[in-house]
Amino acid sequence: MESQFKTTKQSVTGSLGVVASNHPLGSAAGLEMLALGGNAIDAAIATLFALNVVEPMMVGLFGAGWMNIRLASGESVIVDNYATAPQAATPDLFTPISDSWPDYMETVGEASKLGYLAVGTPGTLKAWAEAVETWGRLDLAAVMAPAIRYAEGGFPVSRYLHEIIMDRQTDILKFPATAATFAPERDPLKPGVQLKQPALGQTFRTIAQEGPTTLYDGAIGQAIVDDVRQNGGIFSMDDLRQYKTIRRQPLSITYRGYDVILPSPPCAGGLHILQILRLLEGYDVAELGFGTADGIHLLAECFKIAFADRAAHVGDPASGDVPVAWLLSEPYAAARRATIRMDKAAPQAAGVQPSNESGDTTHVTVADRDGNIAALTQTINHTFGSKVMVPGTGVLLNNCMALFDPHPGHPNSVGPGKRTVSSMSPAIVLKDGQPIMALGTPGGVRIFPSVAQAIINVIDHGMSLQEAVEAPRVWTQGQTLEIEQAIPNTVRHELANRGHEIQEVTTVAGGMNGVAFDPQSGLMHGAACWRADGSPAALGGGPARSGIRFQSTANRR
Repeated sequence: MESQFKTTKQSVTGSLGVVASNHPLGSAAGLEMLALGGNAIDAAIATLFALNVVEPMMVGLFGAGWMNIRLASGESVIVDNYATAPQAATPDLFTPISDSWPDYMETVGEASKLGYLAVGTPGTLKAWAEAVETWGRLDLAAVMAPAIRYAEGGFPVSRYLHEIIMDRQTDILKFPATAATFAPERDPLKPGVQLKQPALGQTFRTIAQEGPTTLYDGAIGQAIVDDVRQNGGIFSMDDLRQYKTIRRQPLSITYRGYDVILPSPPCAGGLHILQILRLLEGYDVAELGFGTADGIHLLAECFKIAFADRAAHVGDPASGDVPVAWLLSEPYAAARRATIRMDKAAPQAAGVQPSNESGDTTHVTVADRDGNIAALTQTINHTFGSKVMVPGTGVLLNNCMALFDPHPGHPNSVGPGKRTVSSMSPAIVLKDGQPIMALGTPGGVRIFPSVAQAIINVIDHGMSLQEAVEAPRVWTQGQTLEIEQAIPNTVRHELANRGHEIQEVTTVAGGMNGVAFDPQSGLMHGAACWRADGSPAALGGGPARSGIRFQSTANRR
């Protein structure tokens, strides 16, 4: 297919491995692991530790996430390392300010988003260390080495990081340690300035030497808990000690001959991508065309159905049943297709509850020459999380409590030890049992519709992965239809005539990245889009041929 738009970035190609992340130094850290003999899991975790330093507003060791790993053996592994509510949390922990859109998820004093009550029990460090120990080839100290260098030696602040600091500076300035790092003397860091984080570097050194127990049952954890408790939070050392990652069964359906593998609930993202694809099976999406009014209208109607079902049915499966099989069944899809009119936008459910899930996350995709693939989406929720940096540690705390419904009595309401619903969608796609692509994106509730669009772009519209991750996106959860600026005015007008309330936005979701596979050549292609500092990196070449002998110059005639 000839591209319908010009991509901003170029893909990379490698034979020995590819790392795609949202910062070049993150990808470089992963590539270093591959060069050291590590595998895709080592590289992915090294990349995440590095991103904690160079993309600190998005991800950190006190965060949460989902992992979709395909091992060289063909085994699929889903790791739920999402945050949980503290054991002291109750359904009425926060006071909501509204029972309706658009302020349904907002709370009095922004208590669920800003400050110490917003902190959930983190899963990232435990999961990262477990992944290296279980499936990696290197040790934790080796995997953390690049991040320690970046923290102690510094790195140049990007324009992207600078703009986010500027956007969040009012809240950043409320917390002294956070302000001292990102807005010293109340002046946000400028692009090109070297940012050094010695306290974070020392924390990383301690973890590299002592392992994750120093956070989950040791001195670093105690320092964090002490700071939280002294400032009105409810988080405790028992919460850290009791936290466990969960291995969950992957969800998968076959869409037009491709097997699409994603995480299962409480990750709503995977479930609803598959639901959207199941709905789309009943239409000739390729014939409708990319970026047309018909194509966008159909996507919007499917998104509305998915969000209605998410609000009604999806929560922590430990707290209530999630009807996965029914939601993904063909009879249910057929029944919902009957509610879609191609000539008119229609409400798919009344009172769809919006989510407070932040778009400020990161994603890493790595593949190695042995066939291991790691697609990991990780976060501290909103940019800079709760905005709290614990003095002396360099650690930013998440604000994952903002992901819970502040109203009691709903599937995703606050509860002690409860895992919150997530839209994360690290995806792996196979054809005839062989990997075709792996991808993901940050973006909060915009994640799964965006990843779905990228998958459709490749399978139905014949795009390369680079084109697919950069292509203009749309999004709705039942209210306005967000449309990126590259969608033509003629298409917008036609959609408005069908009843959609159009809102032009600069971006839908964040920096998507991924790896595509060419089964014939064995080459891997890394892609990253223009919506973040994404930079894929590839490893090629290899060792010298065996049996080579070099003559010394003294013996030459």
